Amino acid sequence: MMTNPTGRITQGQFSFLPELTDEEITLQIQYGLDKGYAWSVEYTDDPHPRNTYWEMFGMPMFDLRDAAGVLAEVKDCRKAFPSQYIRLMAFDSTRGIESIVMSFIVNRPKLEPGFALERQEGNGRTMRYTTRGYAAGQPEMERY
Repeated sequence: MMTNPTGRITQGQFSFLPELTDEEITLQIQYGLDKGYAWSVEYTDDPHPRNTYWEMFGMPMFDLRDAAGVLAEVKDCRKAFPSQYIRLMAFDSTRGIESIVMSFIVNRPKLEPGFALERQEGNGRTMRYTTRGYAAGQPEMERY
């Protein structure tokens, strides 16, 4: 049984939906701004599920209250890194800590090679599994 028929990387919200349009992205940004969230734009060419520290594009937008400003930052990141993964992350600081409350991908490379599941047998019946990106063997910034 195939659980991801699209073969796309599924991280964050909206992963199994079709790509969001800029208008739909703007609505999500405005939703977060109305809740008082701060937004940041991040990018990577290594979307491994355990790679939680993507590169930041610009600074987090703590003071911004206009969805168009956040979308402009996304568009600038798309121009700078058109063939990388780009995500938006919203932070909620109401409890005195920066908790991520929203995260979704807003840009993908044209080709997403995906991941291999590797099994390693240990003592007895122990099995260990790990994932390895098919593109991980390529040099950084040349993976897609």
